[in-house]
Amino acid sequence: MARFFIERPIFAWVLAIITMLAGILAITLLPVEQYPKVAPPTVSITAAYPGASAETVENSVTQVVEQSLTGIDNLRYFSASSANNSMSITLSFAPGTDPDIAQVQTQNKVQGIISLLPQEVQQQGITVNKSNDAFALVIGFYSESEDLTQYDLSDMLVSQFRDPISRVNGVGNVRVFGSQRSMRIWLDPAKLYSFNMTPVDVRNAVQIQNTDVSAGQLGGMPAIEGQQINATIQAQSRLKTVKDFERIVLRVNTDGSQVRVRDVARVELGAESYDVIVRYKRNPASGMAVSLAAGANALDTIERVKARVDELKSTLPDGVEVVYPLDSSPFIELSIKSVVQTLIEAVVLVFLVMFLFLQNWRATLIPTIAVPVVLLGTFAVLYVFGFSINVLTMFAMVLAIGLLVDDAIVVVENVERIMDEEGLSPKEATIKSMSQITGALVGIAVVLSTVFIPMAFLSGSAGAIYRQFSITIVSAMAFSVLVAIVLSPSLCATLLKKHDPDKDKNKGFFGWFNRNFNKSRDGYQKAASHISHRIKRYTVVYGTLVAVMVLIFLRLPSAFLPDEDQGSILMLLTTPPGATAQRTLESMKQAEDFFLDKHGDVTSDMFAVVGFSFAGQAQNAAMGFVHLVDWDERDESTSAFAIRDEAYGAFSQIQDAMAFPILPPPIQELGNATGFNMQLLDRAGLGHDALMNARNQLLGMASQSSTLVGVRPNGLSDVPQYKVNIDSEKASALGIPLNEINSALQIAWGSSYVNDFVDNGRIKRVYMQADAPHRMTPADLDKWYVRNQQGDMVAFNAFSTAEWTFGSPKLERFNGVASVNIQGNPAPGISSGEAIAEMEALVAKLGNGFSVEWAGLSYEEQQAGAQAPMLYAISVLVIFLCLAALYESWS
Repeated sequence: MARFFIERPIFAWVLAIITMLAGILAITLLPVEQYPKVAPPTVSITAAYPGASAETVENSVTQVVEQSLTGIDNLRYFSASSANNSMSITLSFAPGTDPDIAQVQTQNKVQGIISLLPQEVQQQGITVNKSNDAFALVIGFYSESEDLTQYDLSDMLVSQFRDPISRVNGVGNVRVFGSQRSMRIWLDPAKLYSFNMTPVDVRNAVQIQNTDVSAGQLGGMPAIEGQQINATIQAQSRLKTVKDFERIVLRVNTDGSQVRVRDVARVELGAESYDVIVRYKRNPASGMAVSLAAGANALDTIERVKARVDELKSTLPDGVEVVYPLDSSPFIELSIKSVVQTLIEAVVLVFLVMFLFLQNWRATLIPTIAVPVVLLGTFAVLYVFGFSINVLTMFAMVLAIGLLVDDAIVVVENVERIMDEEGLSPKEATIKSMSQITGALVGIAVVLSTVFIPMAFLSGSAGAIYRQFSITIVSAMAFSVLVAIVLSPSLCATLLKKHDPDKDKNKGFFGWFNRNFNKSRDGYQKAASHISHRIKRYTVVYGTLVAVMVLIFLRLPSAFLPDEDQGSILMLLTTPPGATAQRTLESMKQAEDFFLDKHGDVTSDMFAVVGFSFAGQAQNAAMGFVHLVDWDERDESTSAFAIRDEAYGAFSQIQDAMAFPILPPPIQELGNATGFNMQLLDRAGLGHDALMNARNQLLGMASQSSTLVGVRPNGLSDVPQYKVNIDSEKASALGIPLNEINSALQIAWGSSYVNDFVDNGRIKRVYMQADAPHRMTPADLDKWYVRNQQGDMVAFNAFSTAEWTFGSPKLERFNGVASVNIQGNPAPGISSGEAIAEMEALVAKLGNGFSVEWAGLSYEEQQAGAQAPMLYAISVLVIFLCLAALYESWS
């Protein structure tokens, strides 16, 4: 085969050029990302239930949806979260599952039970998306001008940016921190009572008078003979302004007087939701968090989102700025750039080393030409396999450079040897050389491939990581052999020259190098001879070194992937149960002071959201996104790790809140923080109180463990709740329908969605609720009345009682079982496997009613990731033993 190409060097060059062109084309098409797709596909189900408590949402929505999730292919587990006003369920599928098929199957299951959900949920809609919970990008909008409020910025964001960004390819979900404008009708109970009216009367009037009516046409078909006119009839249409809603007629009295909405309520153009307070560097702000769709490429998606934002921000008023307080793309780009830089350095070093030993420009050029051919050919293989340009594939190429030139060097050196010893021409020497070493070249490739192939057969997420590394390096080895058989012999026959016997090789720098190298070689030969004559003694030394190596390996901390400084810090903050948003904001300001004042020189962005965190949505929850300046502007003392550790101490001084600084995980799709993520399950159905007590007991034990650090609940503690007990017998005796009572409560206290209106050409929502002064204390409940069947107004305290209770603003379930989420980190020097084992031991102390499930990666997959090097070493050893036995049998 080699002789065929030696005789036809142009053919060999053509094959090499085609391979390089294929690789160049593949580079332009390959996606770029930090790590391969290791996270399992996920599908999320979300629904809104305005005014409902977490318990109500769980019982009437979450469990109904959960029970429909049967018969879905490749479903591994699902986790559900029921919060005040909303519900979400995340389904995780087996790696390799088609996310589109998973979404369709989930959508079909959900569609079958929509009619079983409360009417308010059906009105709001239930959505099914391919996405994950991790935020790949946070986009912030702020203005230093006092003319624009947070709600003005939120309306711009929702009206002009949310939908276009949601449609960008690769975006799975968009969470807006804020809401668009809505028509708010704030009811006054005293005025309603004075007119003998209830909240239901106002809602019905608005629904009737704020609507579009299809009235038909003049001269519509079929028409009479000779009809000459055709026109659309416009009747009632949706209202548009505050005055339009104020003029809605509620009742016309017998004396001709009218009761309008403005007589019983205050109408304004407010916000859909007042649940969050958003700040950017202490200025009012709004923002949105972008999550990737399952299987989407982070770098490409973020680039497309930013490009779309640049197109749209020209419509923003002067003074409104766009910032990115969380952006995972710079770290990905830097990671790839660092590996590419290492790749270039490796190529240069390999060239210099080859020239140092070969001492011939022509001979050095032949292995150097093999490098781009092999590397570009490997890129083509990556494209065929559907892989990406990531840290692991590029790292494999860095390692492959030192291996792939070996084959070409073997060819060149053997040709040089034959030319020197036998005086043959380059072509004749090359033909003879290839007849001697072709088998050896193939053998080298087989042995090297044998070392790396076992990685490709690891299962789960660990396998997804190592598989691309393995196939990349094996592909490079295969191309290296082909180049050594096809291209390198042709180059040797055409580029090399016959040796000059009169040339002195012992002069100059190379002469000095050759003499010293020969001395080193002779010394090595003597040392090897010395060891070979004392085999028992050095076998003991070797065994001791192996034992020490094994001991060190077993003592080294293990983890699925190392934590890295990604240039961002996340912060979770919770104030005592029942605290208001204003109280939480005061604690958040202290955290802002730490980053903006103490570390203002390295803090590029500080984006704070009160009312939302990974733990849940409540007034006593908050979250911060801190973006640090570029890495080259920081040193070890201002790394993300150092600032996080310092923040632990600073946040402990916040007396009215618990705050935790956390770092983003190495792979965004595998969670929202570093460390472990577990679910404590109430298997025995002992109830919410028992589960919370078990959680608190577990946290107490974890705080005493030297193996664990930063163990925290990723959820909200129970808060005071005011329970209204309706006496149905009294209500019936007073002639009051129960649906009237429920509707009045929901409208007055729950921000009831009525219908829609038109604002600046965009459809927005109308909400009705009691004005703030009339729903602040328990005594305000007595201000509200309902009308009985006789037309009399009856106060709520005539048929109801109330009491204070405790309940959770967020209830969680895992695979249909009540659970709580707990996160934490291994202590310094402790492996993730040891930390996981410690948590399982602590859970076992809680009793038989409780168990643990590991969210994100399963426990087995985490262990497989940590133990992959050991499994790899064992696999290689087994293969080598099999090859040795096979060789012995052939011999």
